[in-house]
Amino acid sequence: MRAELPRQNPIPASQHAAVSDRPKPETETYMYVYDEYDQRIIEDRVKQFRDQTRRYLAGELSEEEFRPLRLQNGLYIQRFAPMLRVAVPYGQLTSRQMRMMAKIARDYDKGYAHISTRQNVQFNWPAVEDIPDILAELATVQMHAIQTSGNCLRNVTTDQFAGVAADELIDPRPWCEIVRQWTTFHPEFAYLPRKFKIAINGSSSDRAAIEVHDIGLETVYNAAGELGFRVLVGGGLGRTPVVGAFINEFLPWQDLLSYLDAILRVYNRYGRRDNKYKARIKILVKALTPEVFAEKVEAEMAHLRGGQTTLTEAEVHRVAKHFVDPQYKALGNQDAELAALDKEHPGFARWRSRNTLAHKKPGYVAVTLSLKPTGVAPGDITDKQLDAVADLAERYSFGQLRTSHEQNIILADVEQTQLFTLWGELREQGFATPNIGLLTDIICCPGGDFCSLANAKSIPIAESIQRRFDDLDYLFDIGELDLNISGCMNACGHHHVGHIGILGVDKKGEEFYQVSLGGSGSRDASLGKILGPSFAQDDMPDVIEKLIDVYVEQRTEDERFIDTYQRIGIDLFKERVYAANH
Repeated sequence: MRAELPRQNPIPASQHAAVSDRPKPETETYMYVYDEYDQRIIEDRVKQFRDQTRRYLAGELSEEEFRPLRLQNGLYIQRFAPMLRVAVPYGQLTSRQMRMMAKIARDYDKGYAHISTRQNVQFNWPAVEDIPDILAELATVQMHAIQTSGNCLRNVTTDQFAGVAADELIDPRPWCEIVRQWTTFHPEFAYLPRKFKIAINGSSSDRAAIEVHDIGLETVYNAAGELGFRVLVGGGLGRTPVVGAFINEFLPWQDLLSYLDAILRVYNRYGRRDNKYKARIKILVKALTPEVFAEKVEAEMAHLRGGQTTLTEAEVHRVAKHFVDPQYKALGNQDAELAALDKEHPGFARWRSRNTLAHKKPGYVAVTLSLKPTGVAPGDITDKQLDAVADLAERYSFGQLRTSHEQNIILADVEQTQLFTLWGELREQGFATPNIGLLTDIICCPGGDFCSLANAKSIPIAESIQRRFDDLDYLFDIGELDLNISGCMNACGHHHVGHIGILGVDKKGEEFYQVSLGGSGSRDASLGKILGPSFAQDDMPDVIEKLIDVYVEQRTEDERFIDTYQRIGIDLFKERVYAANH
């Protein structure tokens, strides 16, 4: 029955004792730790890239020859400077790794880093000649930048509350790690038609946005209580946004890697390579139809099922043992005590209502540190703040922290009795803005301020909207609302799935902004519908205000913005906005 694969340690019953009885060493980190083989691979890769960089700077390699080499190591050439994207597998970091991020920001950048929508960390101002040294320092804390760019299998992502969320069916992190190890340096998939992204969800809510990924995986149990995966293919945003199609309602966990292998073989064989705008798997799935694509995957499975990629209990156990629970205390819920503090401190009540999430363990909560105070580029964090977060993680959350798709940071295991003290420290550090899930918790790409691909700036738009809606009373009255901003059609800000989405466009050399409504990246995902002609930068706060005015006037009790939009449609929003701007 279901107990054979328990939620927090998804390995067979025969292996349970080996995990629960083993002593926890003082160095237990509750996440995957490199072995000697892993470490040697990363260090050898650093040496290799150091020589490649030397040859490039000496003129022995042309820009064209160096480009694929640097992309394999996460190095982009942006508008004003190189950008290095550091991998953060499934968004999980230790305090030691966070301190390394702070050191790199100080020593090699301009004193800050950026949290991306794929849970990675980016540095926007490193010098090319310093990249090998940065990678060498990253290797000392089990980090790297491999497969964070290029036409390869990218960082596997999941729910930022994986392993602690009260609504979790099973902890997806061991499965993320299994997929990560399988994809890293996989020779058959090092040169795919285009980049490829996988997300895994283990909760009743979908906080991993699996429906807009190339492959989305959701843990499920069948009628017999056996664990498996519901498999989606062909989702994605960018120039051609698509909500993916579920092609397998129950894949036994033993076949996970074989089935992923089969999907990628079909993609490698039939995916287009003649046009990069039509090379993503979503184009292939749409062209073939999901049904035909699924048939081709099953045909590949005839060769793969039962083969070398079949997962065993021993292999799952090998990985899952790294994701045991920390040393939780036996605590009771502190709801009454916290309610009393709420009455005495309204600011604390606001913060607690927006920035904490129910935990699977009584007496604990997960806390989100907002990186969205007004006047700061969404997702940016200074070197001093990075060090402060590391200190906070060690004192309040077992030395562990997470990055989120929404470009914030999470302390996943905070005792409720420590919440008030933590809130005070977060206020001092600039992390206590009580706006998680609200309009000013904006997802935003770096845009034209940094990216050479952008058509328009994103950060000034985010700031102008944050300033317009800086009244917390009004912000709380508006309620939950996802506002996403992208500087170009590559959709790094995920504007297609924002309840309100903003896209920067170029009109005869001038920056304008197209607005869409009705997108959602959660369960039953949807793509936003374009409101109409684009707007000038200075108009954007007024446009958003008019949209909010319509919502506030039309909403019924307990309706969110997306609910009201789905009920009344786009016409009234369009009428109000364009009547006010023409």
